[in-house]
Amino acid sequence: MDELASRPPASGPASVSRRGVLRAATVSAAAVGAAGLLGAPAAAHSGPAHGRRRVPADRISIQLYTLRDQLAADLPGTLAALRRIGYRRVEHAGYVGRTAAEFRAALDDAGLRATSGHVGIPQPFDPDAWEQVLADTNTVGCRYLVHPWFGLDTEGRPIRDPERYRALARDLNRAGRLAERAGLRFGYHNHQLEFVPLTDGRTGFEILAAETDPRLVHFELDLFWTWRGARDPVDVIRAHRGRIRQVHVKDMDHNASFADLGDGLIDFGRIFGYAREAGIEEYIVERDDAGTPPRAPADALDTARVGYAYLASLRY
Repeated sequence: MDELASRPPASGPASVSRRGVLRAATVSAAAVGAAGLLGAPAAAHSGPAHGRRRVPADRISIQLYTLRDQLAADLPGTLAALRRIGYRRVEHAGYVGRTAAEFRAALDDAGLRATSGHVGIPQPFDPDAWEQVLADTNTVGCRYLVHPWFGLDTEGRPIRDPERYRALARDLNRAGRLAERAGLRFGYHNHQLEFVPLTDGRTGFEILAAETDPRLVHFELDLFWTWRGARDPVDVIRAHRGRIRQVHVKDMDHNASFADLGDGLIDFGRIFGYAREAGIEEYIVERDDAGTPPRAPADALDTARVGYAYLASLRY
């Protein structure tokens, strides 16, 4: 399944589209306390930052899910536009109907490198199927491979059974061990659902952090969805030093929906002040609704331009 069209859940027989996830997120936001996060001190911009630290330009990336409609319509043209904006690296979410080799060739032609990719681990776990994913990932030339989605049951409700998260942690360790043997770093990408209280009082994120091997599984912290889960990303970083190797950088408007970087409420400079503590190696621009009505597909390129310029100019 091409992830530019759909991102299935990591377990359960039913698939859930990304737009379905967004609808579910809107419904569940109040349940996890997201309505109150906008009043938290860390969620508000403190004005232009003028520190000496900056985001290294060669570590700025973009999640291609942001441009899924543009890529489907014109893969070479969209990739070339990203390179003109200044991007040198991207994170893929599927191969846009191409083989791994064909997708790599398109990236090469545009002067881009896919350093990371989103691919869900097989559920139930299938080592042979995962080995093929790893082979394709190496063909594309990625350094990182990230499991993108978990947290809803087959009826679209947040998973609250701790055993489901413990089982996922075991599979993530298995996937990470095989990825390490293939020369890849394996990570897990969160949404807000990992912060929903479980029946034993813990959260799924706490279980995943405690029961995955730090040598095999790192976290790609989505800063937007972490806030939507009513968690301060700085607190998450402090609790999991060295495990946040990648971050998805997306902004939040006053309705707790998506915004282009710098137009919303999240103080990224404050968060990036803990980059060394976190272990951040990639800053990945993303906007989940960049081509979704009422926005037009071409608006995704504006999101890409604004995102790159914001990260390149940020001082903190």
